[in-house]
Amino acid sequence: MYNGIGLTTPRGSGTNGYVVRNLSTLRTYQSPQDRAAAWDAAPPKHREPDEAILEHERKRKVEIKCLELQLELEDKGIDEDEIETQVSALREKLLANLAAIAPPKKPTDTHGMAAAKKAELDKMARALGTRNNYQEGEAFDREKQEENKLKRLAEREERERKKEE
Repeated sequence: MYNGIGLTTPRGSGTNGYVVRNLSTLRTYQSPQDRAAAWDAAPPKHREPDEAILEHERKRKVEIKCLELQLELEDKGIDEDEIETQVSALREKLLANLAAIAPPKKPTDTHGMAAAKKAELDKMARALGTRNNYQEGEAFDREKQEENKLKRLAEREERERKKEE
């Protein structure tokens, strides 16, 4: 093995362990037009998290905690009526503050990761002071800037007129 490439030991591999370059691969050639078109591609769209799936995950966590309590009480030998009342009390308490239950961040939890990413992007947008209706490249469109300026002037006049009344 050399620089982390190749077999750690050639024993049992049927080879001598020498690493050679694959000469049969075809390299892709990008034309200048393809490279220029790559800059015109739209930025990646962030998928919105599905709230129903996130809600289901939170309810699932509640049920798991209730089941754990039920099994623990059954092992202690408590009668079923008492178990049922304690489990239902725990369930009501947990369902009351369901939004506070944060699911653990796992790479397989795509909706949880999307919700976290959306919160992160919203926080960054607030920190940078960008508007909700911001569109990339809008600052270079003179017609759009004139239109926005007239709209702001009209809104300012409307506010001043309401103050005077």
